[in-house]
Amino acid sequence: MRRGSVVALSMLIVVLDQLSKHWARGALLPGGSKPFIPGLLQLNLVRNTGAAFSLFRDSSMLLGILSLVVAIGVSIWIWREARRGLWMGLALGFLLGGTIGNGIDRWRLGHVTDFLELVPIQFPIFNWADVAINLAVLCFAIDAFSNRDDQTNS
Repeated sequence: MRRGSVVALSMLIVVLDQLSKHWARGALLPGGSKPFIPGLLQLNLVRNTGAAFSLFRDSSMLLGILSLVVAIGVSIWIWREARRGLWMGLALGFLLGGTIGNGIDRWRLGHVTDFLELVPIQFPIFNWADVAINLAVLCFAIDAFSNRDDQTNS
């Protein structure tokens, strides 16, 4: 994947994430849920002042700084090579986009807007930036395993 494609992916994630959160803040009431995909996903607006799984609750400033540091680090990582393998490129694009999306919320609002809730299981409410960050972890894992297989065959 070319550097420009990785950056474009990350910016697409930021735009989609911010548009969806803007919509959620205008269309949903905090604490009230609306079915989205019956039996699977509902919409439930919450203001998250912590990180994933409610870790570091009320630490928006610290987490905002962490988001900025991660975004800078990932940007440098992206810029160091003009081309990456598909899985690494996807991982970096998803990670940068998700980190910036949640970072914007922390700096602008003092919390992250979450609104997607899985119905069949007890799971923290999340947003599209969180989905992108989790996709990044999956892509990093696929890249690591595919590279390991390449090295063992050499």
